[in-house]
Amino acid sequence: MELTPEHKQIKETTRKFVENEINPYILQWEEEGRFPAHELFKKLGNLGLLGIHKPVEYGGMGLDYSYNLMAVEEHGRAIAAGVPTAIGVQTDMATPALARFGSSELKREFLIPAITGDMVASIAVTEPHAGSDVANIKTTARKEGGDYIINGSKTFITNGNQCDFFTLLCNTSDDDPHHNKSLIIVPANLPGVDRSTSLKKMGLHCSDTATIFFDDVRVPQSYLIGTEGAGFMMQMQQFQEERLYCAAGTYPTLENIIEETVQYTQQRMAFGKPIIANQAVQHRLVEMMTEVASLKALTHEACTAYVRGEDVTILASMAKLKTGKLVRTIPGDCLQYWGGAGYMADNIVGRAYRDTRIVAIGGGADEVMCGIIAKLKNLNPR
Repeated sequence: MELTPEHKQIKETTRKFVENEINPYILQWEEEGRFPAHELFKKLGNLGLLGIHKPVEYGGMGLDYSYNLMAVEEHGRAIAAGVPTAIGVQTDMATPALARFGSSELKREFLIPAITGDMVASIAVTEPHAGSDVANIKTTARKEGGDYIINGSKTFITNGNQCDFFTLLCNTSDDDPHHNKSLIIVPANLPGVDRSTSLKKMGLHCSDTATIFFDDVRVPQSYLIGTEGAGFMMQMQQFQEERLYCAAGTYPTLENIIEETVQYTQQRMAFGKPIIANQAVQHRLVEMMTEVASLKALTHEACTAYVRGEDVTILASMAKLKTGKLVRTIPGDCLQYWGGAGYMADNIVGRAYRDTRIVAIGGGADEVMCGIIAKLKNLNPR
C-alpha cells in the first residue's frame, strides 16, 4: 500500500497523540480500572481522529479507510491495549452502520457528536448465550405507538459504563434469525437501562466493560438504523472494519514486544552469555518477525481491496484469524525469554500477553473465522 503525504501526516499526528496523551497515563488508568473516555475522546475529536473515514457533512474527513488504518496502527503503539480498544469501538464498531445507513437526522444527533468526541459510543451485540453466534441473540424490540420497547441484556460491552449511546442489535420480528434483526441507537441515560454491573477482566484493565440490562426501554422508532430486518446484514458489514481494526491495531503491539525482547535478550546474561546468543532464541525471534510482517502485508492487501469497494470478507477474516493465532504464541514466547521479569504486572510483554489474548475471541472467534473462510471457499461438503 503506497502512502501519500496525507497518510503520513495522520500517522504522525496519531503517534504524537499516543506518546503525549495516552502512554504517560496508562499505568494510572490501569490501576483505576478505567480511563477518562469523554476527556480523551474530545481531544481525539479536536484533531479529527474520530472521523477520518466518515462523511465530511457530518464532521468527518471524508477519506477512505486506508487513512484510518494509519491511525489504527499508531493506536497499537500504546503500551496497553485498553484505550485503543475503546477508540476502535467508537470509530470502527459502533458507528460504521450509522454512517452508512442512518438517516440524516440520526447522524446529526449521534454521528456528529461521536466524531467530535462529545459523545462516547458503544456496540451492544454480545449476549450471555450468544457471542460469535450472532444469529442467536434474544434481546427484543417491539413496536408500541411510535416507539420501540426494548427488553434483554448484553454483556462484555466495551465503553459500557461511560458511553452516551449504544448501537444495539436486537430482534424486531419473528422472522428467520438472519432477517429478524435490526440495529437501533439506544441512548444510555434512558429509563430502564441498567449498566451498573462492571466486569473485571484478565486484561484490558483500563477499558471499562459492562453487562447491560434493558427493561422496557422506550426508544423512538426514528432511532432505527436503515431498514427494519437488515440489522444482521449491517452488523456483518461492520464486522469487516472491526476485524481490520483488530489486525492493524495488534501487529504494531507485537512488533513492539518483539523489539523489546530483542533488546532485553541482548542484555540479559545466562550461563556466561547473552540470552540472544543462543541460536534457538535468534531463530524464534526471526520467525516471529516474519509472521508479523506477513500479517501486516495481508492486512494492507485487505485494506486496499476494501478501499476499491471489493468484498473483503475472506481477506478480513484471514487477517483476523492470523492475528488471533499470533496473539496466542508471540507474547507467550517473548515472555519466556524475559523469565520472572516478564511475569511482573507492569512488564510491557506481560501486559501484552494479557491484553491481546481477547483478539482470538472478540469480533468472531478464530473458529468462526475458519468457518466463514471455509464456506466462502466452498470447502464445506454438499
